[in-house]
Amino acid sequence: MLYLIIVWLPRAKKIIDKTDLLAGKIGATLAHFVMAFQSVENEQWSSPALNDLAAKIKRNEGKKVSEKIKELSQLINKLNYRLNMVVQVVLNAFFVWDIRQIIAIENWKRDNQQGFETAFDAIAEFEALMSLAGLRINYPDWAVPQIAGGSSYTLVAKGIAHPLISPKKRIENDYTLDGSFNIDIITGSNMAGKSTFLRTIGINTVLALCGAPVCAQEMKVSVMTVITYMRIKDSLNESTSTFKAELDRLQMLIKAVESDQKVFFLIDEMLRGTNSVDKYLGSKAVIERLISKKGVGLVATHDLQIAELEAKYPAYIRNFYFDIQVLKGEMIFDYKMKHGECKTFNASLLLKQIGIDVGE
Repeated sequence: MLYLIIVWLPRAKKIIDKTDLLAGKIGATLAHFVMAFQSVENEQWSSPALNDLAAKIKRNEGKKVSEKIKELSQLINKLNYRLNMVVQVVLNAFFVWDIRQIIAIENWKRDNQQGFETAFDAIAEFEALMSLAGLRINYPDWAVPQIAGGSSYTLVAKGIAHPLISPKKRIENDYTLDGSFNIDIITGSNMAGKSTFLRTIGINTVLALCGAPVCAQEMKVSVMTVITYMRIKDSLNESTSTFKAELDRLQMLIKAVESDQKVFFLIDEMLRGTNSVDKYLGSKAVIERLISKKGVGLVATHDLQIAELEAKYPAYIRNFYFDIQVLKGEMIFDYKMKHGECKTFNASLLLKQIGIDVGE
């Protein structure tokens, strides 16, 4: 024993330190997972799908998964006794404590190689399902969406709103894309609601395709991949300008549309990082490219010339707008989407409010 302490313990220190570095901090975390596994193991599930999922958490050599993980948690916590210098000296002097615990952990790992990855995947799926169920419990007035089949695009929503805006403040809108191929151009004044509407459509579509309820009175959507072009920024770390970042995003979007994926895109103010002439010409060219590839989605823009594409592609382009009313110099927003192109703008009024008169 003395020889083991004097000769082998110093040699094993590197292995012990490495094991402690990797596993030493997860003892408490594993203890929480024990409770999660016990909750699943002890529940009587009425849903066939949840029963199948719970069956993935099987017994291992006669013991429940929770019991096996509890064993590992306790072994790691015992290894952590070494953090107390006095205890470490006494335990190692009389019981070769660190080496015993490392051997015990290795034996546990050897005996429990099968099934644990599947069990943790099952717990992860339970957590995801609970998150979706939480939405249904917390927001019982939200609608359960219908999933449409077919190769065409369907996104029909009645009374759809942004879920992160307070119910007292959010404004509902209707939107219809029913089994067709369209690109909808949304124009409007600053702060009128264009970007918020794109986010409203995007987040509710993702919720619907996850199997969650949606912040709407009714919603029907087909299975598709949502790709966004929003809040594009430069990057000093990557030496990327705003315009280059926009080009990279556009390239990714066009490749996705050209692939076999069923893509629904949301574009908010395309090509902001260049001059107005190139911005219009580039945006027009991108939209026409998307039309040629049967792309479907929403494009929000301040550029009224883009709305003129409806005359050239009347069967494909649809125009919508958000506007404002100006009463006694005050801007009133209703945040309601309407058919057509915007005729009222407010940049001059906003500049005037901060003391800058743009003149006639």
